Amino acid sequence: MRYSDRHKAETHASLVKLAGRMLREKGPQNLAVAELMQGVGLTHGGFYAHFKSKDALLVEALASVFEESMQTLRRVTAGLSPRHALARYIDIYVAPAHRDYRAGGCPIVALNSELPRQSRKFRTAFDAGTKLLVRRLADWIKAAGITGSEALAASVLSAMAGAVALSRALSDKSLSDELLGAARASIKARLGLSEAALSRETVR
Repeated sequence: MRYSDRHKAETHASLVKLAGRMLREKGPQNLAVAELMQGVGLTHGGFYAHFKSKDALLVEALASVFEESMQTLRRVTAGLSPRHALARYIDIYVAPAHRDYRAGGCPIVALNSELPRQSRKFRTAFDAGTKLLVRRLADWIKAAGITGSEALAASVLSAMAGAVALSRALSDKSLSDELLGAARASIKARLGLSEAALSRETVR
């Protein structure tokens, strides 16, 4: 039976989306093609009708995951001022919910330790996605009148991702929660985003 181009495109999109979840949850090395194909109701043999290789799948899935992260960022900060958008994003990112949602979280947290073993194309896609997130943060920082822009944005993103990564490594949940709370407060204070400061902006 010959499937329509639309059906193939929908199947391809489903494969990429599922691969993105598996990539963050299992890592590139443990993403099994057979399991992926079974997840969308296809046999292993159908894989090459959609991707030239496993690496091609990983690269496309990673790009899709970064785009998903950007969409989430835009959604949770829609309509907010730059300062409130920054605060909102930090609150959502450096949080227990993000720590616990491995299959749907930020790819920087999930995959940073995997990069040395991956292909050049995969690392290039990771670099490009990270730069997009840094640029978005830098835009907010600049619009908020905070000095430091791009360099500060890169440092802030590093602190956010590092805090979540460390919180995932801890077996003591209370300690993990405490670490996230302290990191969240520290990052916001560094940017002048205390609750008092944000409240003053709202009142104006």
